Amino acid sequence: MRFLLFALLVTPLWASDTDDRLVRDVLRELIEINTTHSVGSTGKAAEAMAQRLLAAGFAPADVQVIGPRPERANLVARLRGTGARRPILLISHLDVVEARREDWSTDPFQFVEKDGYFYGRGTMDIKCGDAILVANLIRWKRENYRPDRDLIVALTANEEGGDVEENGIHWLLKNHRDLIDAEFCINPDGGNLETKKGKKLLNELQYAEKGFLSFTLEVKNKGGHSSVPEKENAIYRLSRGLVRLSEVDFPVVLDAGTRAFFETVAVREGADVAQAVNRMLSTNPPDAASVALLAKSPDWNAVLKTTCVATMLQAGHAENALPQAAKATVNCRILPSETPAYVEETIQRVLDDPQISITPIENMELVQSPASALRPDVVQAAKAVTSAMWPGVPAVPIVSPGASDGTHLRRAGIPTYGISGIADDYDDIRAHGKDERIAATALYEGREFLYRLTQALSTTAQ
Repeated sequence: MRFLLFALLVTPLWASDTDDRLVRDVLRELIEINTTHSVGSTGKAAEAMAQRLLAAGFAPADVQVIGPRPERANLVARLRGTGARRPILLISHLDVVEARREDWSTDPFQFVEKDGYFYGRGTMDIKCGDAILVANLIRWKRENYRPDRDLIVALTANEEGGDVEENGIHWLLKNHRDLIDAEFCINPDGGNLETKKGKKLLNELQYAEKGFLSFTLEVKNKGGHSSVPEKENAIYRLSRGLVRLSEVDFPVVLDAGTRAFFETVAVREGADVAQAVNRMLSTNPPDAASVALLAKSPDWNAVLKTTCVATMLQAGHAENALPQAAKATVNCRILPSETPAYVEETIQRVLDDPQISITPIENMELVQSPASALRPDVVQAAKAVTSAMWPGVPAVPIVSPGASDGTHLRRAGIPTYGISGIADDYDDIRAHGKDERIAATALYEGREFLYRLTQALSTTAQ
C-alpha cells in the first residue's frame, strides 16, 4: 500500500486545464438549476448530470435517476471496477437552502465569477461536491481507469430538510439499497480543509456526527387579567427553567478520534492551550480547569460535549392578559456515545419542575448514528494525499457538531468518512448565508484531492 500511495502522489498537482474547465462548467450548470425545497427540483439537476455521464460513455444501466417523485429524484452512477473488493460509495446532496434575491448582492441562482471566487447558492454547500464527483467520473472514464472495486456516486435530495421519507439516502437505503451498498462511504459534505487568514490549518476527516434532537418545553396556566397579576406566571416559570438549563454542562467525552483532534490542536496552538489539552487528556475525569479553558471556544466545546440550547420562544396571547401558555424550543446536538433518552432525562432533572412539560419534536429513533471506526486504509490515504498536496497540513479526525447524510448510512451499517479537501475560510463561512461562494482554487484543489484519495482507496498495489 505504501508503494501504491507514493506512485499515486508523485503525479503533478493539477491534472490539466481541461479538468479545471470541466468542474467549473458542471458547477455553473448546477448552480443555475434551482433545487430549493419551495420551488426547485433535484430531479432536473440529476437529469442534467446523467446526460453528462451518458455523453462521456457511461452505460445507461449504470446511470439511474430515481426517487419518490421527479422533484425529489436522485442520481446514482457507477464506474465499474474489477470486483476484487466491495464498492466505495461517494455522496453529495443536490438540494440547497432557500435564498432570496433581495438579500444577495447577486442573483443566488446565477453563477457569478468575481475576484477569484464563484458565487451562487450551493457553491459551498454542496454543489461543489456534486460537480467534483461528476467531473472525476468523467475524467476516470476518459482515462480508462479501472478500479479494483466499483465506484458509486449518489447525488441526492432533501439533505437540507423536508420530509425524511424523501431524503435521498434514506429513500435509497429503504427502497434500493443494492444500488448504493458499499464497504464504506466518502462524503465531501462532512469535512473541509480548514483555513484561517489564508493559512491552511488542518484537513478534517469526519468519522462521527452529533445527533440532532429538539424538544418543546411548555408551561400552561389559567391566565387572567393583567391588571390583577398573580405570582404564578407561565413566562416566569419557563424562564427560570431555561436559566437553570443554560447553566448546566454535559460531561466531556474523549474517544480516540477526539483525543487525536486535540493532540493536533496542542501542537498548533499557544502554550496555555497546549498545557490545557495535555492536562485534559492525561487526567480522569478530565481536569475541570483545563476543560473550562478549552470550552471557551464554541467549536471545541461542541466537540467535547453534548449541547442543548434554547432557540425559540413563544408566550402569551394579548398584552393585557396573563399568559395561558409559554413555550420554548431547545435544540440538542448529541454525541454518538450518548442517547436521546439520557439527554431528555438530564433536561428533566435540571428543570426540576413537573409543570414544565418536555416533548421531543423529532423521531428519537432517527436521531443517533454510531461513530465509524477509523479504518487504517482511509486514515493512511487521507494523511498521505493531504501531505502530498499541502505539506505540513495534518489530516485530523473530527466529530461534526452538525449533521449530514452520513447519519443515515452509519445507522444502516455503512461506515462513512466526511472529507473533501475543499478549503473553507474559518472567518468567512457563507454556507446557508448571503453571497455564498467558493474560491476557484478551493474547487480545483478539492477536485484533485478527491480524485487522488479515491484512487488510493480503489487501486491495488502490484
